Amino acid sequence: MIVAFLAYSLPPYLALDPARSRVPSTFPAHYLILSAHVVFGSIAMVTALLQVWPWIRRKHPVLHRYAGRAYVFAGVLPSGVLALTVGAATPYGPVTRASDVLLAVLWLGATWAGYRAARERRFGDHRRWMIRSFAMTMSIILNRLIGPIAAIFLEPQLATTFGGSEIALGQSVAALGAWVSWTVVLIAAQLWLDRKPKRRASV
Repeated sequence: MIVAFLAYSLPPYLALDPARSRVPSTFPAHYLILSAHVVFGSIAMVTALLQVWPWIRRKHPVLHRYAGRAYVFAGVLPSGVLALTVGAATPYGPVTRASDVLLAVLWLGATWAGYRAARERRFGDHRRWMIRSFAMTMSIILNRLIGPIAAIFLEPQLATTFGGSEIALGQSVAALGAWVSWTVVLIAAQLWLDRKPKRRASV
């Protein structure tokens, strides 16, 4: 799924052609910043897979550590910082803007907390923070799935709820995808972390 997502998402931003951008530019450097955000975010997604692969953690701990550093310093940190700019300048309205900026702050914070925990050898905390970070990294996939579904359900209300405004409709679709995607995966990650371990059957 991740390979398919990247194969679809990356080409418009590797071509360095603003005309191919799927997001309308709101200032002159918008496309370049967005492209860099997408590239670094793709690095985060790929290296995150290496982090959660149990076989690599068990058999290749050195690779796990190096992939973890790449995830933090070549993936999340640059992509997250750029996301603050891209999110603040989104053309999809204030509700989406609030979601994008908040997600960037939480993504950066969780990732840095996980990195610091590993440096301090608090590996239980490291694991918990990185699971939250991983969830937010992958939330973009759910975002892209929610958008078309929201559009299908909301488009019949164009003439009524949205007063015929396609801009208002587009902003509502974007806002639903933005908020629902990362809140759902983050809640799911937290519920998974808080689950009670199964008791072993007594002999």
